[in-house]
Order: sequence, then C-alpha cells, then structure tokens
Amino acid sequence: MSEAQQWSLAGGRLAALVWGREDAPTWLALHGWLDNAASFSRLAPRLVERLGIRIVALDFAGHGHSAHREGDYALWDYCHDLLDAADELGLERVPLLAHSMGAGVACLTAAALPERVERLVLIDGLGAVTTPVGESAAQLRKGLRAARRPRSVAPRYPDSRTAIAARVAGGVTPIDSATATPLVERNLVREPDGHVRLRTDGRLLWPSPVRLSPEQALALLGAIQAPVLLIEGESGILGEREMARAAREAVPQLARRVLPGGHHLHLEPGRVSCVADAIETWLVAAEPA
Repeated sequence: MSEAQQWSLAGGRLAALVWGREDAPTWLALHGWLDNAASFSRLAPRLVERLGIRIVALDFAGHGHSAHREGDYALWDYCHDLLDAADELGLERVPLLAHSMGAGVACLTAAALPERVERLVLIDGLGAVTTPVGESAAQLRKGLRAARRPRSVAPRYPDSRTAIAARVAGGVTPIDSATATPLVERNLVREPDGHVRLRTDGRLLWPSPVRLSPEQALALLGAIQAPVLLIEGESGILGEREMARAAREAVPQLARRVLPGGHHLHLEPGRVSCVADAIETWLVAAEPA
C-alpha cells in the first residue's frame, strides 16, 4: 500500500496527509473533532489501491499539524478549510470522505454549495450537533463564559504510550489503544527532555456559543443534491436515536450501511476492510451500465 506524503496547503495554514498518484482523481478526507488526518491512515491506502484515486486528508484548523485559529471554531468555519484546500488543488467538484464532525462539515458544504461537491461518503456522522431554539441563550452563556477563562496549558505526558492511554481513558466515544495510536502519534510534539505534549488547540474543548437548531440542521440536509453513502458502526453514535432517524430521512439520496464496529470503525484494524468493501460496492453500483 502507498505511503502517505506530508503536505502543506493554504499558505502553510493547513497540513495534510496524501495517498495516491498526482494524476489520479482526488478526494478530500475530513476528520472528526479532536482527531486529525491520521484518522484515514488505514482506510485511505486501501481505497487508493482499489479505486485508483488520490486522497488528500486535511488536518482541520486547530487539529494535528495545522495552525491554530484566533476566534471561534464554529462548524461552518471548517467549510473554509475544505474550500481553501479544494481551490488550491484546482478541484471544482470534489468527492468527500468524512468522519464524525468532518461529516457535518461535508454536509454543510454540500447543502450550501452543491456545485462544489460530487458525492459524499460519511462515516458515523450526519449533519450537525444542534441546540433547540429555546436553549439558545443558555448555549451562548456557556460559550461566552468559557472564552473568558484563562487558557489552559496543553497536556504533557512522559511518553507517547501514556498519551495514548489518556486518549483511551478520556475519549468522548469509546476507542481502544490500537485504534487511537495513529491519531495520538500525529498529535504529539516531542520536547527536548523526552516528554510529549498535545498539538491540539485547547479552545476546541470550549462549548460552541451558537449552534444550529434541529430545524435548521434538517433543512440543510434536505438541500444536499449529491448522492450520499452513510456508513455507521453498530455501536457508533447514530443508531436509532430520534434525531439520527430524522437526519437520514431528510437526505434526498442516501444509502445506509451499518457495519460491525464503533465510532472509529474506519480506523479499527479489524473493521477497516469492511468499510473499504462497502465504499467500493456503493461506487460500483452507482456507475452507469
């Protein structure tokens, strides 16, 4: 399988990992919250080999090797990261491979700029985290108060093994050490004394001051014109929750596949091949006879 190349985009503001030949059709890959481009380090080489494509996996602002951003990290701000990368690569219409928060960014971009998005492959994520209209003031209060607090120092660990264990113990969704290792390793800075610290901008942990309402989120999903493949983990974050069902029903052209695995099933060593199979099967079925 092909080795990843380290890339810099958007004047050095964005970092990326790239798999595949320069002359191959290019997909952009978008990771989840607090993850980075290494989220696709096991899936991308398989898709490159099977489909003859190139995959450019971004580190969103504040994540991985990308620069931190002053101001807010609103979900829609990441759409500019996607569009800046696509513009620099000369991609007028681009297929998107996206996980979790990255799936939300992909959905917003596809809804607002349908002419820029060819198709969506979403992994255990669909649309945006929402706040009911009646809770808007409380959400804004959380965001404003968090931003007024002193910034905390980035976590520091004696070695990468300890950093990986911390991610496993403190992850928002369950993850094992084998799955977490690529994500954590890309997110570490090694210091002269041998310790490591996280690159991630600590402000990513602050509550969002403003979120879309459920009604807005569903309306945006209904505006997506591109075909969508949604791959969910059996123990992922969507399942049969009321909002997840409503989100799936809102998308005009959605194919759903539920596979064994958790929220990071595309990175789980024992599950990644099944994810690649599902994507390849969907693409072959979509080809004109």
